Amino acid sequence: MRVAEQVQVTGTAIEGLLLVDLPVHGDDRGWFKENWQREKMTAAGLADFGPVQQNISFNEQVGTTRGIHAEPWDKFVSVATGRVFGAWVDLRTGPGFGTVVTAELDPSRAAFVPRGVGNAFQTLAPGTAYSYLVNDHWSPEASYSLLNPADPTVAIEWPVPLAEAQLSAKDRTHPLLDDVVPVGPRKVLVVGADGQLGRALREVLGQVAHVEYATRAQLDVTDALLPSARRWRDYGVIINAAADTEVDAAQTSEGRMRAWATNATAVARLAGVATEHGLTLVQVSTDYVFDGAARRPYTEDAPLCPLGVYGQSKAAGDLATASTPRHYLLRTSWVIGAGHNFVRTMASLAARGVDPHVVVDQVGRLTFATDLAAAIAHLLSSRAPYGTYNLTSTGPPRSWVDIARAVFSQTGHDPARVQAVTTAQYYAGSTRPVAPRPPYSMLDLTKITAAGYTPPDGDRALVEYLDGL
Repeated sequence: MRVAEQVQVTGTAIEGLLLVDLPVHGDDRGWFKENWQREKMTAAGLADFGPVQQNISFNEQVGTTRGIHAEPWDKFVSVATGRVFGAWVDLRTGPGFGTVVTAELDPSRAAFVPRGVGNAFQTLAPGTAYSYLVNDHWSPEASYSLLNPADPTVAIEWPVPLAEAQLSAKDRTHPLLDDVVPVGPRKVLVVGADGQLGRALREVLGQVAHVEYATRAQLDVTDALLPSARRWRDYGVIINAAADTEVDAAQTSEGRMRAWATNATAVARLAGVATEHGLTLVQVSTDYVFDGAARRPYTEDAPLCPLGVYGQSKAAGDLATASTPRHYLLRTSWVIGAGHNFVRTMASLAARGVDPHVVVDQVGRLTFATDLAAAIAHLLSSRAPYGTYNLTSTGPPRSWVDIARAVFSQTGHDPARVQAVTTAQYYAGSTRPVAPRPPYSMLDLTKITAAGYTPPDGDRALVEYLDGL
């Protein structure tokens, strides 16, 4: 056995396949090891994969061969007694398909095998006990990808020739590599796919097999049966583009219930699903979780201090999102996308000869839905550290009057037609409930930029948006 003073994790030619050297402490009684130690192993570079089931196979004879099986879960494989020749083949979609790695495992060396990588071993000592620690419960409904251990393309050099090895009849009849259907990635589920952000995500992520778009009619996030609405073991990411954004209506009794159901309770259910099944949850937040009393842009860790019901429900959703380990919370402001929005309204008023009154005492930056979708895609593809990220356009703060006048000017109309009023003046005489608005909505973009995504300039993005109408 190898002698390791601490857990050591080594990468291989197969992406995500890791060899793990384990300290084994021996004396005259035998030996002892920590076969799975979450804190030490994740610190050494092993994925925090959340095992839920352990399986053990006992093998009497030298030359017992099992595999090659690619299962729909991650596994940590190790040896309790004896020795094995381990063989792994990448059966996932991508340029690594067919890559082979072999290594000997004994009580001092284990391996982390990611989903979609074919796993096999051949015993090198009698009485070998081989352990599988997996992050999903076995199910007869699960889909497997199998490869013949005698495949001539991967050409694994088994220590005991397969003609002399003990091998099940099923393993002997597995397909050859040319006939193996590659294992695709876990699905990405976009809920709220018919809204501004949902439509932008369709544009950015595209119509690909592993991305599923669900409208409210197809999947209502407020349904109490949400945790059983999908076979969640097949998914890797949930992007929640659903939200109740009727700020003023949320101040009413009915609207309050709707806002909390969609923005808080549903998010808590999604977070629960993500935690139980080891998924990544992407949630979108808002500047309304702050009161706008700041004098400098809000950072991601600024204390929550919402003014109205909408902001309060979104803040509750933020806290629920933070409860699941694998999450991206994108906090944004003043979102503009397809469908009805402030910019389209101003362009329409300008064209119809209407001179609008627009508030001057709320400042912030626009966020274009396609940029928000692109930032989400970037965080996922780059595997950025989990957590909260602010995302708006860049540039100086603008008031709603500034933006309205820019729309008038860009569409060939006199910007002086836009009349500036205070928020109090704008809502004076309203017979409906009016939600308080944060007067200052600037968000600090240092973190998202450091993560490799640079948001566009807001003024330039507005021009491009108007040119596309």
